[in-house]
Amino acid sequence: MSRYAFGTRTAEFHICSGCGVVPVVTCRIDGRLHAVVSVNAFEGVDPALLRKAPISFDEETEEARIARRKRGWIADVTGLY
Repeated sequence: MSRYAFGTRTAEFHICSGCGVVPVVTCRIDGRLHAVVSVNAFEGVDPALLRKAPISFDEETEEARIARRKRGWIADVTGLY
């Protein structure tokens, strides 16, 4: 695994060095590690079960971004690697 942070540096994208897939993204908020897992990285999931929708976070403020992650991401993550 390698890690990458875009310009805002508010999250770390954990990238598989072998295949380039990003299975998880993490963000430290108020001293707690939050994470989101990409269902696209799961094996054996029928794509028909997933509902895809276009989304853009380009206009989102940093404050709104952190609040969204705090609300919707998995909190208190441990043991990533």
